[in-house]
Amino acid sequence: MTVWHWVRHGPTHEKSFVGWRDVPADLSDVEQVARLDAALPRPALVLSSDLIRASATADVLMSGRTRLPNEPEIREFNFGDWDGMHFTAVSERDPDLSRRYWEEPGDIAPPNGESWNAVAARVAPVVDRMNRDHPDAHIVAVAHFGIIMTQIQRASGLTAYEVLGHKIDNLSVTRLVHEAGIWRVEAINHCP
Repeated sequence: MTVWHWVRHGPTHEKSFVGWRDVPADLSDVEQVARLDAALPRPALVLSSDLIRASATADVLMSGRTRLPNEPEIREFNFGDWDGMHFTAVSERDPDLSRRYWEEPGDIAPPNGESWNAVAARVAPVVDRMNRDHPDAHIVAVAHFGIIMTQIQRASGLTAYEVLGHKIDNLSVTRLVHEAGIWRVEAINHCP
């Protein structure tokens, strides 16, 4: 049984789309970080996206855990031309596309960006490899809102649209279990 503890990176305080832009996390709330650290298992393997907001968050969770190399394939959605734009500016620029992007997640992508299905396909081989190579491990995976959502969809069997109804707070834990080829969801957006 492989137990995934998907952690959303620390807050960035950005008020716009943040995909592949490499903005730092604010990890100054040491009490919240300590609660998160205490809630995660030991021993465990820790991996993260290669974006600094995720890798820095992973680096503060190392006590009693083994750090694995960063995984570029679990970085956030590439929002393409929308990255760095405020949500209202995106709605004004691409009204139909931006509405469909959220209401019909699947193959719809921002200009020069990635669709839900493309991201899910990008992340799946990393998760499959880790399940195969570490069938009895706890894995703390520090990633991003979109990545965690794709994995909730995979484990729950819900549609992408249904999954987007979940909230994933910064420094929260979503626990998914993979056993004998079967997924189950144990917790979504647990905030220690």
